[in-house]
Amino acid sequence: MDKTILIIAGVAIGAIIGFVIAKILERNNASKLIKSAKKSAGAILKEAKVEGEGIKKDKILQAKEKFLELKAEHEKVILSRDKKMADAEKRVRDKESQISSELSKNKKLNTEFESKVKDYNHRLDVLDKKQDELDRLHKSQVEQLEVISSLSADEAKSQLVESLKGEAKNDAMAYVQGKMEEAKLTAQQDAKKIIINTIQRIGTEEAVDNCVSVFNIESDDVKGRIIGREGRNIRAIEAATGVEIIVDDTPEAIILSCFDSVRREVARLSLHKLVTDGRIHPARIEEVVRKTQKQIEQEIIEVGKRTVIDLGIHGLHPELIKMVGRMKYRSSYGQNLLQHSREVAKLCGVMAAELGLNPKLAKRAGLLHDIGKVPDAEADMETPHAILGMQWAEKYGEKDEVCNAIGAHHDEIEMKSLLSPIIQVCDAISGARPGARRQVLDSYIQRLKDLEEIAFGFNGVKKAYAIQAGRELRVIVESEKVSDQNASDLSFNISQKIQTDMTYPGQVKVTVIRETRAVNIAK
Repeated sequence: MDKTILIIAGVAIGAIIGFVIAKILERNNASKLIKSAKKSAGAILKEAKVEGEGIKKDKILQAKEKFLELKAEHEKVILSRDKKMADAEKRVRDKESQISSELSKNKKLNTEFESKVKDYNHRLDVLDKKQDELDRLHKSQVEQLEVISSLSADEAKSQLVESLKGEAKNDAMAYVQGKMEEAKLTAQQDAKKIIINTIQRIGTEEAVDNCVSVFNIESDDVKGRIIGREGRNIRAIEAATGVEIIVDDTPEAIILSCFDSVRREVARLSLHKLVTDGRIHPARIEEVVRKTQKQIEQEIIEVGKRTVIDLGIHGLHPELIKMVGRMKYRSSYGQNLLQHSREVAKLCGVMAAELGLNPKLAKRAGLLHDIGKVPDAEADMETPHAILGMQWAEKYGEKDEVCNAIGAHHDEIEMKSLLSPIIQVCDAISGARPGARRQVLDSYIQRLKDLEEIAFGFNGVKKAYAIQAGRELRVIVESEKVSDQNASDLSFNISQKIQTDMTYPGQVKVTVIRETRAVNIAK
């Protein structure tokens, strides 16, 4: 046991000695590390001082530059403010000088005004005194004149007024006579101007109608069904409508012939319904004709109402509206009566406005001027249509001016208002316009042909066209045969030929066109 203790004690002492030795070694190493650390720290401190001095110098330089920049900007601001203040002071000084000059001027003006007011008051006083003196002198002179002429002032005034009246009357008569003579000289020219302006401002459609209508059918088999067994269907249609039905060899067509356009339209629509329906026999024919007649009557009323509304005419009697609608199915010399009456109404409105008359009343008379051409069962067919239309207008409460214009537009009665000659003139304008009526249309077309034939009668003329309703003739010539100088001569010669050989209204402008074309083909 003692041995064991000794061993343990020896081991412990050895451990202690080893620990002490290790500590001594560690302390030596630590001192070495401390010395090396101090050396590196000193070097780092030196480097840091050097870098710090450099950074310090840079920052100082940057601060100086920034200070200089701020100082320069501040100086600029101060300079601009000083300049503005100087400008403001200058404006203030200018305004002060201007105000002072104006004040001095105002003082002068006030002084002058006061002097003028004093002068004006003085003059007023002088004038008042002179007026009083003149009144006294006038009164004394009037008294002396009354004594000399043995007339009072009122009597002298009455005699003077009477003499002045006589002179004024003579002057007025002379003035009226002069104006009458001037009007006679210029009346024809002014009338032409008004008529031409009216014609130029109005344009309307025209329709040509006649006594025959064509009813087209799909095939000739329908003709047999329309004729019926032993012709009973066609006789029933003719009896119900009063229209002659002509069934001939014309392919896919049936001719309806009747002077009354309304009955002809009823027959056409009835045939269309019967053919479409397929049931064609006398009972069915009478039923369809009755329904079509009612439809046509309603359509006539609607057409009359639309016409009256379009023209701006109010308060027209329903019977007159119905007559206006019936004009749609009536023609006069190939011109549709409703279109003619509408045109006359517009012309009358324009012309009445030009002359300072009532345009609405003129339109009313223009629309109704030919209602006598739409006869009914009770009308006397021997009475002229103008008189018959006037009687109907009187019957349905139209004004006297309108009635007189209707009755006098063909000079059957005496004209009693300015509206009557307007209706007569506008009726003639509408009927005489090229293309309005068949007779005028034929002569108009012939005149165009004659114009072109005259142009073709000259050498070198290639083409000729009559345009502008025969008011201009354009001639195209061959450039190889006609030179520029010859073109001018040709235009003159054609115009002289037209002037000597033809009869025409107005003027005809002759235009000769010559052009040269060079054409080549690239192959």
